[in-house]
Amino acid sequence: MFSYWEQQSFFKYDHIVIGSGITGLSTAIELRAKYPHASVLVLERGLVPAGASTRNAGFACMGSVTELLDDLEVMSEAEVVGLFEQRKRGLALLRSRLGDEAIGYAENGSYELIDANAKEALNHIDYLNGLLLPVNNKPSFRLANERIKSSGFSEKYTEALIENTCEGELNTGMMMRALAAHAIEYGVEIKTGARVAGYEEKEDGVLVVVENTTGIEPYLLRCTTLNICTNAFTGLLLPGEDIIPGRGQVLVTRPIPGLKFKGIYHFDKGYYYFREIDGRILLGGGRNLDFEGERTGEAFVTEMIQENLEQKLREVIIPGVDFEIERRWAGIMAFGENKQPIIKVFSNRVFGAFRFGGMGVALGSRAGYELVQLHDTYR
Repeated sequence: MFSYWEQQSFFKYDHIVIGSGITGLSTAIELRAKYPHASVLVLERGLVPAGASTRNAGFACMGSVTELLDDLEVMSEAEVVGLFEQRKRGLALLRSRLGDEAIGYAENGSYELIDANAKEALNHIDYLNGLLLPVNNKPSFRLANERIKSSGFSEKYTEALIENTCEGELNTGMMMRALAAHAIEYGVEIKTGARVAGYEEKEDGVLVVVENTTGIEPYLLRCTTLNICTNAFTGLLLPGEDIIPGRGQVLVTRPIPGLKFKGIYHFDKGYYYFREIDGRILLGGGRNLDFEGERTGEAFVTEMIQENLEQKLREVIIPGVDFEIERRWAGIMAFGENKQPIIKVFSNRVFGAFRFGGMGVALGSRAGYELVQLHDTYR
């Protein structure tokens, strides 16, 4: 049994948010801004939000040329432009909320390597620039072939280089620490190691069941509204939603003396991405080699994809340069039938924002804002 003090002070809140990633913390901050006298609790199942928010590559990006052209195969122009704008607005909100210094934001350049199979994309740069002009007010893409040789990339592979003029990079660890500190400063309470087993709507609120690792009886928390921001793991709480987990595998090298490039880079429709970080190369991707196998919530690396990433280092990124791998890891993203994020009302007390298609850094802050705006309409 729980004590009188525990029941009185720890088990009842105005708003509970499940998930302490970018979207969950942003939602909690927006709730405190909108309802300054309300109590807001964030529940995180782990010690850190180890889905995608702390395991991404630190790309402040909105989409490469080949990625956007691929999207246009299954989405309308209006949908592609709208999603691009959501990403841009989300990044702007993140930067304005925390400040560039606090998140390690920098604009060292963003580029896409184009091989022989993707050369047709070069014929569509002007088209995409025109399509996105109302969002960016300047050309979004331009050729930067003069940088291929000086960057040290394989000239055999890289037949063109496209610069994305509106993207940057950030430090993921700094960003998440700054976001958590900002939430706490706003009066948000954050509990880690709090795995939510389920919830039940009652007449007077929502009952949230949290596993108790120190006893048999679970913690039963009560709230007026429940906000589910668990991205790839949302299916555990909302099994009917269109959520497909997608593992993203990453490696980082030891420092490489004389590394010739800075900035962030994409190739192969965004399925591969790399950057310079502290004199190292961080490289991720390869999910397209085994879509079925990578549809998992298990955050471990596989030999096949890790070997492929090392091959890309040797043959495309730094041919002829020795390197050693320092660390490998994996994160879990959320996908679905389309790339539109889900920001949804499930009842007048249960809300959710998730499924960001690998673009949570860009979309998460804005998704939290949009989710909280739905509260007035349905409460």
